[in-house]
Amino acid sequence: MEILGIDIGGSSLKGAIVNVETGEINTATHRIPTPEAREPEGIALAVKQMLDHFNYTGIVGCGFPTIVKNGICKHEGNLSKEWVNVDVDALFEKTTGTQFTVINDADAAGLAEVKFGAGRGKEGFVLMITVGTGLGSGAYIDGELIPNFELGQIPYKDFEKIEEWAASSIKTEQNLSYEEWGSRFNVFLNYIHKILNPDVILVGGGISNDWDKFEKYLKVDTPLIPAELRNNSGILGAAIAAKNKHLF
Repeated sequence: MEILGIDIGGSSLKGAIVNVETGEINTATHRIPTPEAREPEGIALAVKQMLDHFNYTGIVGCGFPTIVKNGICKHEGNLSKEWVNVDVDALFEKTTGTQFTVINDADAAGLAEVKFGAGRGKEGFVLMITVGTGLGSGAYIDGELIPNFELGQIPYKDFEKIEEWAASSIKTEQNLSYEEWGSRFNVFLNYIHKILNPDVILVGGGISNDWDKFEKYLKVDTPLIPAELRNNSGILGAAIAAKNKHLF
């Protein structure tokens, strides 16, 4: 079964058509820059461009970079404040004319990793951390999703939220070395370990491609595993969520 998955991020929208039964990505991944204002209308039009690119009319799964409850955006995250209380499912469906399932982007990435990637077969409490413009997080108990864990929102020192200090976007903005940034990310990991005591932590997002460059700076008393699906996890997990909602 093939479903279009879209992963909306702070810098770009990524999309591909995936086989939700095997976890295979069946097309080249297409990227569209996230509109600079990050407002509802602009992002909805970018989503439509994604469907037009693939000439796609079926159900769509979409990972969204903040809290989504029953399709409603509950926090602006790194987007425009205009998103708060917007029915994202309805907006995208009105703009494109097809059915959407919109979930938190880290939740989507974790769904894919738990089913097809590094979290496959892992029991107990699994945390998925996605590192990009912000710090996303997904939580799973024996493979079942607990939605909308937003651990990147934890306040830290003078920062409103710790992702303003430890996301990989900060590494780029401040030209930090892998050691400098890794030590910050390690502080974040130890905070969430102390609070939640997960059985395993999966680390994804674009910077996970450089795992060997910063792994040695991470010291947490629980297994740390890089995501296997890397940048494809959000796309695949969003498609899995759409399948789960609309077909069962």
